[in-house]
Amino acid sequence: MHGLDRPVTRQLPPIAQRQPKFSVQHGLELVDEYAWLRAGNWQEVMRDPAALDPQIRAYLEAENAYTETALASTQELQAALFAEMKARIKEDDSSVPAPDGAYEYFASYVTGGQYPRLCRRPRGGGPEQMLLDGNKEAEGQAYWQVGATAHSPDHKLFAYAVDDRGSELFTIRIRDLATGRDLPDAIPDTRSAIVWASDSKTLFYVRLDANQRPLFVYRHRVGTPVGEDVLVYEEQDVGFYVGVGQTQSGKFIVIDVHDHQTSEAHLLDADRPEGALRLVAPRQHGHEYAVEHHRDRLIITTNSQGAEDFRVCEAPVAAPAQANWREIIAHKPGRLILEAIAYRDHLVRLEREDGLPRIIIRRFGDGAEHAIAFDEEAYSLGVSAGFEFDTTTLRFTYSSMTTPAQVFDYDMESRARTLRKMQEVPSGHDPADYVTRRLFAPAADGETVPITLLYRKGTPLDGSAPLFLYGYGAYGITIPAGFATGRLSLVDRGFIFAVAHVRGGKDKGYRWYTDGKLEEKLNTFTDFIAAGEFLAREGYTRRGRIVANGGSAGGMLMGVVANMAPELFLGIIADVPFVDVLNTMLDESLPLTPPEWPEWGNPIESKADFDIIRSYSPYDNVAPKAYPHIFAYAGLTDPRVTYWEPAKWIARLRHLNTSQNLILLKTNMEAGHGGASGRFEALKEVAVDYAFALKIVGVADREAVANA
Repeated sequence: MHGLDRPVTRQLPPIAQRQPKFSVQHGLELVDEYAWLRAGNWQEVMRDPAALDPQIRAYLEAENAYTETALASTQELQAALFAEMKARIKEDDSSVPAPDGAYEYFASYVTGGQYPRLCRRPRGGGPEQMLLDGNKEAEGQAYWQVGATAHSPDHKLFAYAVDDRGSELFTIRIRDLATGRDLPDAIPDTRSAIVWASDSKTLFYVRLDANQRPLFVYRHRVGTPVGEDVLVYEEQDVGFYVGVGQTQSGKFIVIDVHDHQTSEAHLLDADRPEGALRLVAPRQHGHEYAVEHHRDRLIITTNSQGAEDFRVCEAPVAAPAQANWREIIAHKPGRLILEAIAYRDHLVRLEREDGLPRIIIRRFGDGAEHAIAFDEEAYSLGVSAGFEFDTTTLRFTYSSMTTPAQVFDYDMESRARTLRKMQEVPSGHDPADYVTRRLFAPAADGETVPITLLYRKGTPLDGSAPLFLYGYGAYGITIPAGFATGRLSLVDRGFIFAVAHVRGGKDKGYRWYTDGKLEEKLNTFTDFIAAGEFLAREGYTRRGRIVANGGSAGGMLMGVVANMAPELFLGIIADVPFVDVLNTMLDESLPLTPPEWPEWGNPIESKADFDIIRSYSPYDNVAPKAYPHIFAYAGLTDPRVTYWEPAKWIARLRHLNTSQNLILLKTNMEAGHGGASGRFEALKEVAVDYAFALKIVGVADREAVANA
């Protein structure tokens, strides 16, 4: 039995109209009875949510009302969860200042404030100057998010990008730091990235097309009309993304063109912003590379010549063609090089081996290397490149499931490690009260799936504990074993929290990624099920006592496992879930469809890809069966996973589900893929997720009785 043995609420759920739409692909007839939920004017809705068809809006609002009623008994619990999570956040927190020349830049918060204040002060300390007050800027807005920011090299101007819809359409503005006022320049419909040229008068940015694809790089000169901006690069293949960045040296602006398995880099001399682009190496299918700069040479991280987990080469700046690449760090199978940063005297690389990250420092002068070592069984590690090139200081962040984040400055020559900041948990946190473990679940094909566990000491390990199992498994994204205060609200109530590092990520190297995509995609789903079954066998929980969670592509994972193994799970929480995979991959007008074909396959051109996607696409495989409790979350202006995917999925689930379990949909009518803006509003959404999980395992009811 999944959870409650009676209907949770007497209110009847909304029943979406079934209006069959027929189409034919590769000789097969497809029927989509809920296609009407897709707004024909979706591009307009992204810019103005009020443009949504009233019939669609009425249905989404009815679903929201039903969800609110179904979870009404958890209102006090939601408030308690929110209060707990908020109490773990230092409200007047600030980042460690990052030096650049005469100044150091940082972000800070004020008590009660939802948004960051971006500031600077003289290097080494002194009076702070407010560059951007997020709380003031967001006043009166239902949604507000600051994206990229960049101060000019002469420190006189501050460019920043803002999205006020949640649709990831950013407007770039430029602030005069002498007056604190914005210049007339306002650049709409950008992808947020901002890079200044050395003259402090020219900046480069990425503009989107009508379907929100980042295909163009433009050059803007401060003080000139945006309509006169110069197109620097245009990508002709809508299956590729375009980005703009800069080498750590500041010498080159880098235009990066890529999909999920192929890349191409173009360089522009930052001292000559109107100069010509220089192609490093033309794109070749399956070749990925990234470029850094050191003196008269480029430092290139590449998977060329069969280096699946990447190697590092150098090439002359004047002749960067691939024929001139010389290897300086050889490929080592199983050691994945994630990032390389070139400073004046040192090359820093972040790599992962045996599922754990590490930092390697290499001296340019003699090639000597050393690693920065860590002791915990599972942990997360991140590198912050900073603004400067001529420095021996590297900043990195360390945390684990039990250890709050620590920010260190590390002297690459003396090897001295200075703790600059430890994440404060104002309400209190003792790492000794918790246990983190690294386990490996056997998969059917002989592989082992890493699992990171977190639980409170004293939690029974006899199968009685509920287990919250998180997964993602796509795009090579690795889920770090880092510290997150929100999870403590679950584990303090008896949950075991687990992350299944399934194939599709790069947790065990690049092969772990390729073994979880395209024709191997099934591995992602069976890995997750194998992790759940293993944890039940080992006594951490039992079958039917697991609440699964994933978002975006991880939401697709949730939809698939709900179809494949519904009896394993008590409940499933799917945040902005990519569940209508086949229809989305067949619709090349959508923003992400062409760039996504290398990840999932192209069902338009390939019958084999069509068959594979159709075999697992969650929406297409909903069938009459007893589903666990399911809670789906959507964002109306989400350009990545459009709102109609979870809406259609929930409608079909409700029509075919044979259990009495909850089938719920909540759509944020004022946000997109990332959910609510503001650090506290976002916590309220997590509180709803966790309240749902606690309700279906019965903890919410016990807590309500205890507090009565």
